[in-house]
Amino acid sequence: MKMNPLGTLLLTRRDVSRLFTIQDCINAVETVFRLHGEGKTQPPGILGVHASSGGFHIKAGLLNLTRPYFAAKINANFPQNTKRFGMPLIQGVVVLCDSENGYPLALMDSIEITVLRTGAATAIAAKYLARTDSQSILICGCGNQGAVSLRAISSLFSLKRAFAYDIDHAHAEQFAKAFTDELRFEVKAVSTVAEGLNEADICVTCTPSKEFFVRRESVRPGTFLAAVGADSEDKQELEPALLSEKVLVDILEQCATIGELHHALDRKVVTRDRVYGELGEVVAGTKPGRASAEEIIIFDSTGMALQDVVSAAAVYEKAISTGTGTFMNLSA
Repeated sequence: MKMNPLGTLLLTRRDVSRLFTIQDCINAVETVFRLHGEGKTQPPGILGVHASSGGFHIKAGLLNLTRPYFAAKINANFPQNTKRFGMPLIQGVVVLCDSENGYPLALMDSIEITVLRTGAATAIAAKYLARTDSQSILICGCGNQGAVSLRAISSLFSLKRAFAYDIDHAHAEQFAKAFTDELRFEVKAVSTVAEGLNEADICVTCTPSKEFFVRRESVRPGTFLAAVGADSEDKQELEPALLSEKVLVDILEQCATIGELHHALDRKVVTRDRVYGELGEVVAGTKPGRASAEEIIIFDSTGMALQDVVSAAAVYEKAISTGTGTFMNLSA
C-alpha cells in the first residue's frame, strides 16, 4: 500500500469541535462499546507517569473500521493549572495512524475528544443502566466535563430538573444559571452532594478529587451513578462501600488498577468476581442491564482507549471529506 501522499493532517481543538458533535460522539462510542462487548476488539493499553504536581497518561488501541486504525492519546492532567497558569487542567494530543503500515495520518488536540468521548460514554451508560423514567440529575464538578455530561444525558432523557455541585459554590451557581437558560428547565446549585442526591435519579461525578465525597448513606434506591473522575490510582469520588452495589465498568482490569473499583478492592469491600460486568456486554446484549427500579447501579468510567480511537477516526474522516486542517510531511 502506498504511503499517504498528503502527509499528516494537523487538527486544532477548534477544528475538532467544528467537525465532531456530541451526538456524533455518542453514536461512535456506542458502536465501539458494542464491538468490545461482542469480543471484536483487541485489548487497549494504558501507561501512567506521575509528575510533581500532576501526571501524564497514554492510552492506545486498535480498531478495524473503514480502514485499520491505531490511536495513541497522550494527556497531561494537572489539577492546579487553572489557578497557577490559567491553563486547562487536561491537555494533550492524539496521534492517529494507519495500523496496516504505521503511517501517521493525523495529529490532533485531545481536549475536545477527551471531553466529548467521556460524556458520550456516561450518556450511553445512563441509557442502558438508569431508570427509563429518570427525570432529574446531579452533576458533581461544574467544569467542561460536567457541562458535556449534562448535555449528552439531556439529549437521551426527558429531564425536568438538574442539580449542580462544585467545591466552588459560585462556580456551581454560574453553571446552574447558564444551563437553566440553555436547557429550558430548572438547574439548581446545591451546597452539598447529599442535597442533590436526595432528589436526583442520575448522578455524574467528574472531579479531580482525591478523597471520596459521595457517601453510601446519601444514595437513594434506584439511583444510577456514573463515576468519571477516577482515572488514576490516587483519585477517588465514591465511598468504597458503594461498590458493594451493582457495578459495571468500562474495562475491568483498568478499573481494578486506577478506578473507583481499585479502592474498594484495596479495602476488601468487594472482589473482582462481584463486579457485574463491563458496559460493552450490556450494550452488545450479551448481559442484561437494570433488573429492577430499586437497584443502585454504579458505572466506573476510567476512559477506554477504544473511545479515543473511534472518535479520532471519525474526526479524521470528516476532516478529509470537508477539507479541514493542515497537512505536514513530518518525515521531510
